[in-house]
Amino acid sequence: MAIIKVINLGTLQFDCRMAGAEKDELVILLHGFPETSIMWTALMADLIPKGFFCLAPNMRGYSKNACPKGKKHYTIEKLGQDILDLATAIGKDKFHLIAHDWGAVIGWYLAYHFPTKILSYTALSVPHLKGFFQALQTDPDQQQRSNYIKLLVIPFIAEYKIRKNDFKLFRKLWKHSREVELEDYIKTFQEKKVLTAALNYYRANFGKTRTEEIGEIEIPTLFIWGNTDMAIGAKGVALSHQYLTGPYTFLEIDAGHWLMQTSYTAILPPILKHLNTHRTY
Repeated sequence: MAIIKVINLGTLQFDCRMAGAEKDELVILLHGFPETSIMWTALMADLIPKGFFCLAPNMRGYSKNACPKGKKHYTIEKLGQDILDLATAIGKDKFHLIAHDWGAVIGWYLAYHFPTKILSYTALSVPHLKGFFQALQTDPDQQQRSNYIKLLVIPFIAEYKIRKNDFKLFRKLWKHSREVELEDYIKTFQEKKVLTAALNYYRANFGKTRTEEIGEIEIPTLFIWGNTDMAIGAKGVALSHQYLTGPYTFLEIDAGHWLMQTSYTAILPPILKHLNTHRTY
């Protein structure tokens, strides 16, 4: 069973779900938007008996005492460094990485820039960033799917619309979540500074992620995509494969964006196989 532990990184305090024996290989799990680390509890419970130690942080902006004010604090470089520092803080030099949505964006950044730190990478829903942004620039379908971002980057207006009618917009996205997850999400986003911080991921990075610097991925990678994903179209997925030059497995399933909630039984076996194939002991 996961426990919540606070890990201090300088002046920031990260609320982290941790489970398993610390002697085992580390798996770090990164949540997306608009969720928290509670989305990973089922997977963590299945990884522990397989000999993995799990760390799932509420990332920068989602931990109530790790919400620095201003979008400059939410660049991809800072978000990525947090993950490396969390691993160091618990005495681990290397780790497996599993990530969804915005967590996967951070994951692709780490997989390219810090390959010696990552034993294996599992990305859910979001493809290699260069492929995605190429599709966003050229593919009308992806442009339409990403229209929602235009709202999220507008200060104050986005916050107002999201909070309207008791988070009606978010509740539509959470319709597949368990009650315990829903309660955690509402509690988290009711913190005024948390919602703005989460939106700052878009405001600090959208169009500025320097995707040309995120090139070929050589570490072992598993990418799982649902072909009815509302946010990620087929073009970006197809364009991404060329940048995976190391051991690479792609799995397309009949599902939408929220793979942990709707397709867990389908994604668990390939995730376990990927981790076991690339573990070091």
